[in-house]
Amino acid sequence: MTNEAKTVAQSRTETVHLVRPMHLNGANRLFGGILMQWIDEVAGTVAKRHSGCNVTTASVDDLTFLHGAYQNDMIVIRGKITWVGTSSMEVCVDTYVENLSGQRDHINHAHFIMVALDGHDKPVRVPRLTLQTQDEQLAWEQAEHRRQLRKQKQR
Repeated sequence: MTNEAKTVAQSRTETVHLVRPMHLNGANRLFGGILMQWIDEVAGTVAKRHSGCNVTTASVDDLTFLHGAYQNDMIVIRGKITWVGTSSMEVCVDTYVENLSGQRDHINHAHFIMVALDGHDKPVRVPRLTLQTQDEQLAWEQAEHRRQLRKQKQR
């Protein structure tokens, strides 16, 4: 783990999955639990890349299923870090179905709170986040707002 600041681009992650029969629910759509596993893995990878250490999922906000996916659909999952605290990080994950021409339709959106851990599973300080674009600054501000809402719910 390093305390140097990192950029959003340094931890950005994208994975691709093909929906197979074993991934389907009783309605022949992608089972939500499978998709949740895949997006949690992407969020964890982003957080590991940023923190340089092991991480755990602390919470998931705004897990929104916009559309279904079906057998043989190509699922593209993109994750990026949007905010960092002392040991916690917010990771935004978006999921798309990509057709053969490369067009992507947005099917899922989520925000994960990940916590960096040392070798004894204790929270550890994470690198600061260097924001390079207006979009990254806006994502940080939106993450701050979500953080305040989470704090209010805990009271």
